[in-house]
Amino acid sequence: MSSAHLTFDSTSDKIATRVRKMRSSAVRDLFAAATRDDIISLAGGMPDVRLLPKEAVCKAAEAACGVARSEALQYGGTNGREATRRVFCGLMRDIGVRCRPDEVLITTGAQEALDLIAKTFIDPGDIIITEGPTYLGALQAFSAYEPDIHCIPFDEEGMRMDLLEEELERLGVGAVKFLYTIPNFQNPGGVTMSSARRSRLIELADRYDVMVVEDDPYGRLRYNGGHMIPLKVLSSDVIYLGTISKVFAPGLRTGWIAAPKDVLARINLVKQGTDLCGSSFDQVVVEHYFTDTPWERTLQTFVRTYAERRDAMLAALDEFFPPEASWTHPDGGFFVWVTLPEYVDVTSMLATALEAGVIYTPGNGFFPDGVRGRNSMRIAFCYENPEAIREAIRRLAVVIEERLQLYRAFLEAGAL
Repeated sequence: MSSAHLTFDSTSDKIATRVRKMRSSAVRDLFAAATRDDIISLAGGMPDVRLLPKEAVCKAAEAACGVARSEALQYGGTNGREATRRVFCGLMRDIGVRCRPDEVLITTGAQEALDLIAKTFIDPGDIIITEGPTYLGALQAFSAYEPDIHCIPFDEEGMRMDLLEEELERLGVGAVKFLYTIPNFQNPGGVTMSSARRSRLIELADRYDVMVVEDDPYGRLRYNGGHMIPLKVLSSDVIYLGTISKVFAPGLRTGWIAAPKDVLARINLVKQGTDLCGSSFDQVVVEHYFTDTPWERTLQTFVRTYAERRDAMLAALDEFFPPEASWTHPDGGFFVWVTLPEYVDVTSMLATALEAGVIYTPGNGFFPDGVRGRNSMRIAFCYENPEAIREAIRRLAVVIEERLQLYRAFLEAGAL
């Protein structure tokens, strides 16, 4: 008979205090459940790479494996390949941002860019402003360096500038280290900052001496019309983060930071100690995809497909969800933000949803305190087909209605 053994973490007393405070990403935790055949996932923001033409992908990959392999398989410079930086300068020029290659630094996805920004600029106790809710990957990256994160609510036109101005006035000039925003089809809210608010944000940032970090992973996924004017166009001081994950392939971990050269010099020093350099192989593949293939045609396929799925989700929400619920109406991107009555805790509801065959991302993970947003959820329409999306919303509506009926009974009995 074998004896059971208890295993204890012998290093627990050596873990840094800041790491003890870190929380796991709700989305990453849900990935395991999302692989079950009986589950329809509305949780992850995965681009549908099944839409990529095989010929284009193979052509770009073959370039890295062929004549360019001596470069693709070698170490590279910390700031990335110049050819890749030129490609990204071209992509930004298409949306009005003028940058030179020496004003661009290649990162291992935009997630590393967030960590580099945090590591370069944040001291413990520094005040950071974000939208509330905001991208949970940014919260993870920032929280490791122990800032004081202040959240500004948004509405359908993006971050509330009246509330931002009130907060900046209360804190004073120079009190905020930087402001982080996703102005286009925000994650998790799906909302887009209006042109007037973009101009106002830059005015306030200049008045109160606030550095602005603009994260733009979804900007090209606008369903009607062209790309909104980036904040970087309105001020060259803005630090702009880009990625190919949403318009090409997230498996090729390639993003970039566009910023003034003196800022990039500091970030370059930090990156040297982080990963030395990014993947030359990935960068060569990216270069050839955006120069040798009809990528803009593929992008339009992405846009049409995601728009169809967005429409399917919004129609299903109208059909199945209870009148107590409200949600955003995105013009692009991947996400809808759903808000239920304050007495509903969507985190505790998740196990029941799993039993019903659907998962979503609870809203509290998108706030730094992990408390706000408990009655909200992020649902993604980017990966499942319209029929699956409709069925997922139907299943989720049944779970919500059962929970609401329970609360209504308590309310009628005066127990709440």
